[in-house]
Amino acid sequence: MIRVVLPPHLRTLAQVQGGVTLEVPGKGGRGGGGPLTRAAVLDALEARYPMLRGTIRDQLTQQRRAFVRFFACAEDLSHEPPDAPLPDAVAMGAEPFLVVGAMAGG
Repeated sequence: MIRVVLPPHLRTLAQVQGGVTLEVPGKGGRGGGGPLTRAAVLDALEARYPMLRGTIRDQLTQQRRAFVRFFACAEDLSHEPPDAPLPDAVAMGAEPFLVVGAMAGG
């Protein structure tokens, strides 16, 4: 199981408390298929919570939305390709995949 932590506004939209656990079919983890990727996690998240479609990434281009960042294992993964493997600790469920709402302004 993959643990995903969402920012408060997306937790409210998805009607969940705290983090979310997801089964990402055929990816990473114990005995899984290929490597676990950000794209696979977001696909599973949007499949389970369809109200989140288009809030984290553009539905057509699959590009991350402005002011949304991705972190795992104390690393900013926001500029990594969507199909880059996530850290093994995330794939094993030891560390969460964080979706963070960034702040801007002065």
